[in-house]
Formats: sequence, C-alpha cells, structure tokens
Amino acid sequence: MQFIGRSYKGSSKNGRMDGEGEYTFPTNTKYVGEMKDGMFHGEGMLLFPNGIKCESTWENGLSKEGLFTFADGLQYQETNWDYCDGNDRRFHSERCNGIRPAGESQMTDLHPPRPIPEGCYDCADGFYDPVTRVVTSYSSGFLRNAGEAQIARSSHQGTAKE
Repeated sequence: MQFIGRSYKGSSKNGRMDGEGEYTFPTNTKYVGEMKDGMFHGEGMLLFPNGIKCESTWENGLSKEGLFTFADGLQYQETNWDYCDGNDRRFHSERCNGIRPAGESQMTDLHPPRPIPEGCYDCADGFYDPVTRVVTSYSSGFLRNAGEAQIARSSHQGTAKE
C-alpha cells in the first residue's frame, strides 16, 4: 500500500493493515510488527532514524508495555531511574566506559564529538545557523527554517480566535 509520504509492506484485510507488516512514516520512523484493523496491535517495534527503538505490546494503536532503548544502548527504566539526575551528570558512555582523563572531557555523548560548523549550534537533529536562521541536518541537507513550528502554531491559534 502506498500513502502520501508513507508506505506499508505486509498483509491486509478489507483494505486495512492486518497481520504482520512494516509501516514507514514520512519521517522515516518505522513500525515493524503485528497489525489489526489498521492499527498497531500485538508485538511490534518502532525504529526511529536516530537509532532509538521502542519494543512494545500494542493494543488498538496504544503501547501497553514495552522497552525503550536510546541510540547509545541506554534502556529507559520507569522506576529507579538514576541517569542524568542531580547526583550523577555523566553521559551514558561515561557510565559504561569511565570518565576520560582531565583535559579530555566529553562535551557530548559522542567521542570524538561531532564537529560543529563555526558560528552554529548543535540542536539535536542538526546544526542551527543564527545568521541564516536555517537548521541543516548533520549531513548538510536542509531540515527547516528556524521558527517554522512557532509560526504555524501562532497562525493556527489566530485562526481559531477569528
């Protein structure tokens, strides 16, 4: 099945996703697993382009129980979460591999850190250039103009009032 900006490979019933399949969102996030009546249902996994994954048991499109794993291998714990709290600010890689010697501190969880273009800021999904007000991907592709989400939100709110 082909949808605008998304795709589905797998079994279907009455024109709806049903059984085993792979659904790809426009953001390249993928769901791989069981479907029922067009919804995630049963065992399945969301795979995000940045390496994060969410393995879960789904009921009618809602995650009921599962495991969330960050790209660096850190697994989220709902209780007794002690990562990056007020008592321990180390990166996950520092917890696994130890802290680097003085003078070789880590500024990010990546070692060596990603080179940031001069005058730009790392904004988690790419680099923000305050001069051009553009966010580019880490591979230098255009992602968005700064403030697009804010503008869309403001104009939507303005429309609702009118």
